[in-house]
Amino acid sequence: MRIDRARVVERLRTLVDVESPSESADAVNAAMDVVAAWATEFGGRVVRHAQTGFGNVMEVWFGPADSDLKPVLLLGHLDTVWPLGTLAGMPFRQGTDEAGRMRLCGPGVMDMKAGVVMALEAVAAAGELRRPVVLLLNPDEEVGSPVSRAHTERLARGAEAVFVLEPAQGLPGSVDDAAYKTARKGVGQYRVEVTGVASHSGVDFLAGHSAVLELGRMLGKIAAMTDLSRGLTVNPGVIGGGTRSNVVAAQAWAEVDVRIATAADAAVVDAAMQGLQCEDAGCAVKVTGGVNRPPMERSAGTVRLFERARRLASFELKEASTGGGSDGNFTAALGVPTLDGMGAVGEGAHAAHESLLLEELVPRTELLAGMLREMCG
Repeated sequence: MRIDRARVVERLRTLVDVESPSESADAVNAAMDVVAAWATEFGGRVVRHAQTGFGNVMEVWFGPADSDLKPVLLLGHLDTVWPLGTLAGMPFRQGTDEAGRMRLCGPGVMDMKAGVVMALEAVAAAGELRRPVVLLLNPDEEVGSPVSRAHTERLARGAEAVFVLEPAQGLPGSVDDAAYKTARKGVGQYRVEVTGVASHSGVDFLAGHSAVLELGRMLGKIAAMTDLSRGLTVNPGVIGGGTRSNVVAAQAWAEVDVRIATAADAAVVDAAMQGLQCEDAGCAVKVTGGVNRPPMERSAGTVRLFERARRLASFELKEASTGGGSDGNFTAALGVPTLDGMGAVGEGAHAAHESLLLEELVPRTELLAGMLREMCG
């Protein structure tokens, strides 16, 4: 079966037009319904797991139902960061950029509804399967995968390999050159809360213990945890505190983003964050949170997958690492060979200019089909 670009574009238009923000279970399930219908057209066996507060986690199985061979796991998500109503001002559209390249635009078009359509097209084009293929679509990846992680890890533990249909890294001609991803940083989120003693800043200044000042002293210590030589970044991104300028602040807080390149650094950062102490004995600090996505380290198994893909590609394929996380972090941390960035090529994820390059859709889908054909055919 050949990859029909017109069909890919039309299906992508249909899927983008079904808005599916993470926080709307009904909306995400409506997108799941669309994909389930397409999958059953060529023999997909659908299993849906209901989740409290989120849309379904959906597995679609292809190939033999009774094989002793480990399946290949195609990993993706159908939730987006875009709230209901976004399409009114940001509709699906096709246009030409300044370089004369055709682009498809719209909320979630690149991250990652194109990857979902590409997965279905690739399975159909791969032909008869000797090894099972399972497509897992999660409803909560954009909010940290709180309900789907267990399903992702369950399927990954029994898989031969994992192909993640997130977008490729960068645009053609850029530093990363639309690369597949063989490494991703792990992600951590911490909240630092400081409690002090309130007082009138004019009448009773010395009776107060400022949580704002104490937090300010801590922020320098937190930022100093960054070590670029190790790929470790610690960013206090949001802060707040106090009530009025004439009140010594009794409360202050900060939200901190952490990115780690190696699993060993997770313990290092956590110990440093949990070890924060107040210089003012009248203040107290509470630290919550932790690393919620382990790093996807560049393993020998992942490199073998990439080399196979590079050999099969009809174009020059490169590899890259990225500071962003995906559900592939979970599978790689289990030791399962995981190749990421096998979806669309574009830019603007989570931004108003989200778009993908139309000319890259068919070659990338054909490469995915070739990988499935070689490993599962």
